[in-house]
Amino acid sequence: MHPGVRLVIPAGSLKVRSNDTDYPFRAHADFTYLTGWGSDAEPDSVLVLEPAGSGHEATLYFRGPAGRGTTEFYANPAIGEFWVGPRPSLEHVAADLGLATADLGALDEALEADGSTLVVTGADPEVEARLGDANPDGDTLARDLSELRLVKDAWELAEVQAAVDATARGFDDVIADLTEATRHERGERVVEGAFHRRARLDGNAVGYDTIAASGHHACYLHWTRNDGVVREGDLILLDAGVEVDSLYTADITRTLPISGTFSEVQRRVYDAVVEAADAAFAIVRPGIVFKEVHAAAMEVIARRTAEWGLLPISAEESLEPDQQLHRRWMVHGTSHHLGLDVHDCAQARRDFYHDGIVREGMVFTIEPGLYFQADDLTVPEELRGIGIRIEDDIVVTADGARNLSAAIPRTADEVEAWMREVRER
Repeated sequence: MHPGVRLVIPAGSLKVRSNDTDYPFRAHADFTYLTGWGSDAEPDSVLVLEPAGSGHEATLYFRGPAGRGTTEFYANPAIGEFWVGPRPSLEHVAADLGLATADLGALDEALEADGSTLVVTGADPEVEARLGDANPDGDTLARDLSELRLVKDAWELAEVQAAVDATARGFDDVIADLTEATRHERGERVVEGAFHRRARLDGNAVGYDTIAASGHHACYLHWTRNDGVVREGDLILLDAGVEVDSLYTADITRTLPISGTFSEVQRRVYDAVVEAADAAFAIVRPGIVFKEVHAAAMEVIARRTAEWGLLPISAEESLEPDQQLHRRWMVHGTSHHLGLDVHDCAQARRDFYHDGIVREGMVFTIEPGLYFQADDLTVPEELRGIGIRIEDDIVVTADGARNLSAAIPRTADEVEAWMREVRER
């Protein structure tokens, strides 16, 4: 792609959290995809693909070591090695990644050379500013990289599986700590903390802010405040994923009965969500259109909400594009791609993503849900405050799909048995 054009892919720079305190550094996903440099990548690094013949030659520019003989070593709290630890040598990284390396100080000369240049936009504003008008269509490069990342190879699939397996251990940790969570006025943070501990032990970090939503908080789709109580008799929706050192992440949701047992109405809603997830999974195979996965789940959601008397029209009528009344209780999509970003490949064109053809090697979530707000007077009182989502990570195979998170219990009976088993350890 882009023959004769210099391609610039920055890792990005440190981001300020508060005054002189930065967030932990995480390289831009496109940079990591092309270099293989994960959790130990250096801030401000830049990959440059220089045109050569019919292709490109890659050079990775990064800030090399600065020893005790430099002012930086002692006096620069942001990057000085006395402050933040040693940086790898150019030779070390070249051997590690199989890439030619050069000191960051040589980057300007490379960027100023004659020829057309494209840079991934949004990764490093300073690099973009250096190029100025020389980068008229950088969004094209971000788009192309997103579309390349839609299909995972065998190594990537192994990394996602490792992230899923670590996430499963984190869910076990949460169940083991649920009783402690019920004793604390911010029990949701006990849950969040238990999972975070596992993410740091078995991976790099969490792949996104953990949602530990207990009781009616589960009806807020992205509840990350996690400052609520955890009560016996309620459900807790845990949406969490471990990001491993390669920066590939899992994205799993389970909804657990805090007491260990679902009530009759909780189980009824839970079973409907499982049914919707199973219906979506059943149609996945190469050749379908990605958005058909969502449609399959919605058929179940519409049918069940109609059976419960929640819709003023039939399920078939509600499924018409100009109706969609069942979506009052599930406003989000059923699936998104997964990989180096939790919402992976976001710059891909619609024809490649939502309206795209599903291909072998694609990894995406299946995550239907039902959310009945505590003050939703359109539903019976017994449903109010119940929020349930079930989310699995799947890979498309040659003739169907494989659930990468199948080892994490899903059905109501399996979840109850799982909770008993973990608590009895």
